[in-house]
Amino acid sequence: MTEDRKIFVEKMEEINEHVAPSEAALSVEQAVAAAERLGYPVLVRSAFALGGLGSGFANNREELTSLVTAAFAHTSQVLVDKSLKGWKEIEYEVVRDAYDNCVTVCNMENIDPLGIHTGESIVVAPSQTLNDREYNMLRNTAIKVIRHLGIVGECNIQYALNPESEQYYIIEVNARLSGSSALASKATGYPLAYVAAKLGLGIPLPQLKYVSQLKNGG
Repeated sequence: MTEDRKIFVEKMEEINEHVAPSEAALSVEQAVAAAERLGYPVLVRSAFALGGLGSGFANNREELTSLVTAAFAHTSQVLVDKSLKGWKEIEYEVVRDAYDNCVTVCNMENIDPLGIHTGESIVVAPSQTLNDREYNMLRNTAIKVIRHLGIVGECNIQYALNPESEQYYIIEVNARLSGSSALASKATGYPLAYVAAKLGLGIPLPQLKYVSQLKNGG
């Protein structure tokens, strides 16, 4: 559900949440048509690819065609997103057990504005520029989204937040451990991989009371 963009958009609409305006394309012609509907500049990304492979910004049709042609060497589907360059990029690490207990372990903020992919950014934990209202708005949304998707274990949700308002879009959900998870574990002392393994075995979060001892290597 999280890796297929069309299904993901539909799942978010079911709970009245919205992803960045985006369309999937299976050909150069479809990508060009999508960009014209969304309006330039656009962000081109390869579907089903980690680390921002084959991604870039296009300011016109010529740049788009070049990017999309290169992307199709790696994938059968590309995603054409409306550019949100300059917006804040915020992430939350969330754990959920099979009994619907859900905790946001850590939130992070990219120092530089929204770009192509988190991997190219400097990230700090916790976020530095969110006020309490924004923090809790995105935290509540994270829990709602992860519960709706039924994820058991650890995951990461990424947002684009308008710096001039409270408007936000969900960029994506990584329904797995990721590079952000490793950063969150180091920043908080909370062993996300260890906890995810326990949750995957069906152990409830309230039973992992000794987790806090692991912060000191216990």
